[in-house]
Amino acid sequence: MTDTSSELLIRPATEADLPAIVALLADDPLGAARESTDDLTPYLEAFERLTGDPHQNVVVAVRAGRVVGTLQLTIVPGLSRRGSTRSIIEGVRVHADERGSGLGTRFIEWAIERSRTENCALVQLTSDVTRVDAHRFYERLGFTASHVGFKLQL
Repeated sequence: MTDTSSELLIRPATEADLPAIVALLADDPLGAARESTDDLTPYLEAFERLTGDPHQNVVVAVRAGRVVGTLQLTIVPGLSRRGSTRSIIEGVRVHADERGSGLGTRFIEWAIERSRTENCALVQLTSDVTRVDAHRFYERLGFTASHVGFKLQL
């Protein structure tokens, strides 16, 4: 998982990474409204649930000993598409200092390759409609905006 050309390491997240992960999640207009770095308790509880599930992959990108990105990759077995397994990429964040450096591309390529090793037939993700730059980024990587997503806040 090491990229020696840019000294980038993509590895499973640890509990010690949570403060940096939450800071990344909170560091944009959408995240600032729904995340809080003040109390890590709910994040720790969620992290424990995630690490206990073999279908969940919470990873960080580390450069020079510093967490500079995070994403969650979920492997989902299914019945549709002739019983295909798919993966879902969630919570992609790249530190502001690293945007435009190629890290996001490397990160998504890692998730796609991991999905292949898990025999996934499809990789999917959602992106908030306001994240126009992210949409262009995903389209450059071969993703198509093929569906309309719906969410219900509970």
